[in-house]
Amino acid sequence: MSISASTMTTAFHAIQRAHRILVVPHANVDPDGISSALACFYMFRALGKEVTVICPDTLPDVLQFLPGFDALERDIDDQQDFVITIDLKEDMDIDTMRYTVEDNKVNIIVVPKKGSIRREQVSLSNGDQNYDLIVVVDTADLSLLGSLYTNHIDLFSKVPILNIDHHISNSSFGQIQMIDPTASSATEVLFSWFSRTPAFREHLNPDIATLLFTGLVTDTRSFQNPNTTPHALEIAAELLDLGARQQEIIQHIYKTKPLSTLRIWGRALNRLQIDRSARIVWSSVSRDDLTEMAASSEETHGILDELISTIPDAEVFVLFTELEDGGLKASVRSSAAVDVSALASEAFKGGGHPRAAGFRIRSFENFDLQVLHCIQKLKECLQRQREAPRQEFPVREYTEQMKSESGKDVLQILTDEKEE
Repeated sequence: MSISASTMTTAFHAIQRAHRILVVPHANVDPDGISSALACFYMFRALGKEVTVICPDTLPDVLQFLPGFDALERDIDDQQDFVITIDLKEDMDIDTMRYTVEDNKVNIIVVPKKGSIRREQVSLSNGDQNYDLIVVVDTADLSLLGSLYTNHIDLFSKVPILNIDHHISNSSFGQIQMIDPTASSATEVLFSWFSRTPAFREHLNPDIATLLFTGLVTDTRSFQNPNTTPHALEIAAELLDLGARQQEIIQHIYKTKPLSTLRIWGRALNRLQIDRSARIVWSSVSRDDLTEMAASSEETHGILDELISTIPDAEVFVLFTELEDGGLKASVRSSAAVDVSALASEAFKGGGHPRAAGFRIRSFENFDLQVLHCIQKLKECLQRQREAPRQEFPVREYTEQMKSESGKDVLQILTDEKEE
């Protein structure tokens, strides 16, 4: 285990001290992100905390079965009161109060029944923050929260952050970090924390187990991905013992596909291209495709893992999706021969896992031309990676005690990148 008992205790004490907790997964959220956020929602509420879970994306209909799905909110309420305090004398009472607005100025008129109020009796202050702790789950960098972060930077800079993640590319943001790059999913990190903390463990129930199992089974692609460790399988067994509803998860995640999803998958398959010399396969889905098929960009999830990456005689598989709000998302998978986290980082400052990563392009003039440009750049970086001496980083030996002289994680120095 990469997360020490002392770190888990520190994180638990942060939850204990907090009263109003904000829980946030990354933008373009996946099942592991939503499941992690909702598991925190249930667990922290069981301890008597006021918990808000924000998911600004259009929520995938396929995940409506998740416990607590209806509790997801779309935006942060970070309005803060501005308080004007008048220290009244013991024998002073207020007769009337009113206000006027003139030339963008607010005039507050306070009339005492007798006597007068002096300037030195007035003080100004900001009210309490709506949240006193932010828990960010399954997110390698705050920028991956998208507009939720950029629109509320002041909140994220003022309120303490607990960072819970499993990505090797995590930038170690926040005051407390529970990051285990050997874990298969964020929900695996959470289960380790919950099961090793007595106050949490007594609240583990079938709903929380179902949420944690959902993240585990989807991020391992039904235990097919290389990130499936013996420990992940042991956790899966424990979650089933706790009442995780396995068949419910399988039915909704893998056996339920709306007609719009099947149509957009068909369009992606029809667009498949391959460069046999570079051993790279790719496809793309444009906004026009999404509109024509009455589909959303979230419905492209699964095309890469379930279909495109099954093509033989290739080592890198890419799906480009043009997003409704602008820009494109590229999801990348690979065989064991290629580290796509390093590839995405070098090419477009992306990142993720060695076999599953991604990157974003924020703006471009033509989607199809941008896809071709991305493929060309990926091929160039891929060639350099193949020619370079192969070095394996001992991820399993990483611990949070490994710090550089500057205090930054050694792992972060070596892999300063962003997740998908």
